Amino acid sequence: MKTYRIYLDNPAAEWENASPIGCGKMGAMVYGIPGCDRIQLSEERIWAGHERDVTIPDFRDKVDTLRRFLLDGKGAEAEEWALANLKNDFNRVSSYETAGDLIVDTGDTDEDGEVSAYSRTLDLISGVCSVSYKRGGHSFSGEYFASYPDNIIGVNYSGLLPEKTVKIRWERENIKKVSLQGNIFRIDASTADDLHDFTVLVKIVTTGDLSFADNTVSVSGAENISLIITAAVGETPSLPASDNWTELLCRATDDHKELMERSEIRLDLNDDEGLDRLTVRERLERIRSGKTDGGLLNLYYQFGRYLMVGSSRVGTLPANLQGVWNGYIQAPWNSDYHTNINLQMNYWPVEVTNLSECALPLFDYMNSNLLEAGKKTAKINYRCNGTVTHHLSDIYGFTAPADGIWGLWPLGSAWLCFNMWEHYQYTEDLEYLEKTAYEFIKQSALFFLDYMCEVIIDGKPVLMSGPSTSPENVYFDKSGKRTTLCMSPTMDVEIIGGLLKIYIECEELLKIDPEMKKRAETALSKMPSLKIGKRGNVQEWFEDYDEPDPGHRHISHMFALYPGDAISEKTPELMAAAKKTLELRLANGGGHTGWSCAWLVCLYARLCNGVEVSKMLNKLLSNSTLDNLFDTHPPFQIDGNFGATAGLAEMLLHSHCGVISLLPALPPEYGNGSFRGLKARGGVTVDAEWKDRKVTSLTLTAANDTSFTLRVNGTDKEVSLKAGETLRC
Repeated sequence: MKTYRIYLDNPAAEWENASPIGCGKMGAMVYGIPGCDRIQLSEERIWAGHERDVTIPDFRDKVDTLRRFLLDGKGAEAEEWALANLKNDFNRVSSYETAGDLIVDTGDTDEDGEVSAYSRTLDLISGVCSVSYKRGGHSFSGEYFASYPDNIIGVNYSGLLPEKTVKIRWERENIKKVSLQGNIFRIDASTADDLHDFTVLVKIVTTGDLSFADNTVSVSGAENISLIITAAVGETPSLPASDNWTELLCRATDDHKELMERSEIRLDLNDDEGLDRLTVRERLERIRSGKTDGGLLNLYYQFGRYLMVGSSRVGTLPANLQGVWNGYIQAPWNSDYHTNINLQMNYWPVEVTNLSECALPLFDYMNSNLLEAGKKTAKINYRCNGTVTHHLSDIYGFTAPADGIWGLWPLGSAWLCFNMWEHYQYTEDLEYLEKTAYEFIKQSALFFLDYMCEVIIDGKPVLMSGPSTSPENVYFDKSGKRTTLCMSPTMDVEIIGGLLKIYIECEELLKIDPEMKKRAETALSKMPSLKIGKRGNVQEWFEDYDEPDPGHRHISHMFALYPGDAISEKTPELMAAAKKTLELRLANGGGHTGWSCAWLVCLYARLCNGVEVSKMLNKLLSNSTLDNLFDTHPPFQIDGNFGATAGLAEMLLHSHCGVISLLPALPPEYGNGSFRGLKARGGVTVDAEWKDRKVTSLTLTAANDTSFTLRVNGTDKEVSLKAGETLRC
């Protein structure tokens, strides 16, 4: 496999430009500062707050009042009433918090000479970060890794000056106690609200002498120091029995490589090798000047996969707004689980890029944190059966409306069902479908079967949802007033309709509850249709309202194009309307945040428009990418990295609607290239090479018995494969 490394020629001046390493439960940001290194540590459960009862018994009465306003077209009046009568009904969640910063003063200073030959390198395939520099003719180096098998962060410093004293300390608010127990530096601290105690252990392995004073460990006479770091909430964490650096490193890299080496893309250009030796900063500057860099996109693809492997492993929590990395006590947006696109977008690349098991933490979280809590919210707040989650959550099972009026959007669990269903589509694992996914999907569908209200429109019964919003946009109601709340915005129609179809398909496969299946089929027949508005676009609301922010960052009504598939080549009029929708959004400044631009990459890939895919990728790299390849909203949000990684795969391989299509949205500048290890729905692994935009070799390997239409070089062919069978052409 090709080497994929992020080169930087400077230490990180701030957290957002440090180098991330992670093992699922923990993450660290490596600053690589000569003379006084900083390693910021995160542990997934260091989170302020607690489980709360935020149910509201009279909430349904307020919902019914709002429905009456909205069904009369009085959106602004509904919002005014809601602001007056629901102002105490919107709660907030607390923040995910940093574990703190390990400061390692290695003793070398400017008095020992100027720093030269500085390098900070993150190897995405091995998972190892390396820092090296020279000072006064002496070479220093640091090596850093995160280990999923051992649940540790490893740090090794070589080339230390034995005549210097190395000093190690911990920085954070709310530290309760610091001690040295043998060669283990122990930090006991609490979250900002004092509700959750946690412990960090730093095992110091060295031939030097240790001493402890003023909360600082001093190491004298050392040329080499290894640090083995772990942390846990509410208990003393465990350190591995062995402190052999080579053994620990090999175990970590073997585990990491097994996932990372499964897939890659190669958008080949003649000058790739030369560009690979440039720093990311220099490569981004070239993109901003209008130049092309296929190798940087190859690197970006692997970086997205790297972040997934680092922040979502079996037995851990799912990746939040910043994955597992967080340098703050009060993080941006609390670094929570935003469920009105961000959490779902995090997992868009997981199946297609061959990291399927990394999705399991999301499903565990849904079943353990959201399902039962959402049932309580549904029962008390809405007097409905089923489960519901609104636009954000945390690790304590928060499912109620939050923050403000935009929190009246009860589609969070429903959207998450699409992630569950997609995992089945890619794996065709019936046991997973029955034992992991079915109940959450059923309960999410049941909520909307109870929640929707029937309205007669043009003599026909129509099921409508609401009060709701089109996240997080606003419109002008019939009186010309700006407002947010509405009935059955297009995204509601797309998500609920798609959820009912998913549930019906589950019942067809599992045959568990035929009576509810009939109820879902009846409801589906009464769902509103998608509409084309006066500008030729897909309407965002049930009525064709004008909007005060036509360049809004959310493109919620494009859900049916991607990640859904209700808008496809089978619906050519809606496909044309979707294209017009994106044109209008971009003409008014849309795609100006990282994750929004990443969504546009995916949407144009579904539209088979390689030219626009290329434009959006260049826009993402030029405007919303930091020198370490982190996506920035601003500030850092990891969903842009994940979304764009999914988009890169989507431009090379489609597998929705029963068709596996090669190079459906290949940008014109990448006429030659290859990919291997991409996954298609149906459990098919796909490798391909192309030259002059034509596929020259193709290998498909089936994990299950499967049939599909294969589209290659403009020709369709019906294919059936048995489990384990490989087709080469």
